[in-house]
Amino acid sequence: MTARFPDFRLGKVLATSFTGTLSERHGDAVERIPTPGRLVDWLAVSGLAVPSCTPGQLEQARELRESIHAAATAAARRDPLPAAAVRIINRYSAQGRAAAVLTPEGNRHWQLGSTSPVADALGVIAADAIGILAGERDGRLALCASPTCQAAFFDTSQSRTRRWCDMNTCGNRQKKARFLAARHERSGPAR
Repeated sequence: MTARFPDFRLGKVLATSFTGTLSERHGDAVERIPTPGRLVDWLAVSGLAVPSCTPGQLEQARELRESIHAAATAAARRDPLPAAAVRIINRYSAQGRAAAVLTPEGNRHWQLGSTSPVADALGVIAADAIGILAGERDGRLALCASPTCQAAFFDTSQSRTRRWCDMNTCGNRQKKARFLAARHERSGPAR
C-alpha cells in the first residue's frame, strides 16, 4: 500500500517552491518531503530528476531549505541576511555541478552529473535562491499574510502587492474565514 502524502505547492520560482515543501510553519506544520523518495518526487516535478536519494541527502536538502527560508524571510522583512544561512546556501551552490542546457524547443533544462545528482540538484536550487536574494530577478520577496503560514514567496505580480504564497490554499482559507466571521457578525450572537 502506498502512503498518501500532501500535494506539492509548486510555484514559478524554484527556491521559494522548495521552501514551500514545509508549509504552515506557524500552525500545524505540513512536511511535504518526509521521505527520501518524496524528495526524489519533488525534484522530478521541478525539472531536477534524480534516480534516488539517501536519508542523509534528505537531511542536506532540509538544511538548505531552512537556510533559504531564513534568508528569504529576512530579505522580505528587509532585515540583514543571517550569516549562517548565507554560508549554507553558498556551500550548496558551490558544490553543485549541474549544467544548463538548451532544448530544441528553446527551453532551459538542467543536466545533473552522474556522480552526485542530488548535490547537483541542491546546487541549482541554491543558485536560484542566490539570484533572488541578490535582487537579480524582477520581483520582490514577501511573506504570506496567513498567520499560520507566513511563507516567503517571490511576488512577480505587476503591482508587487500579492498577499498570499498561494491563492488556492492560504488566500482561499483567509477569504473563507473573513466571510464566515462577517456572516456570524450579521446574524448576531447565538441565543
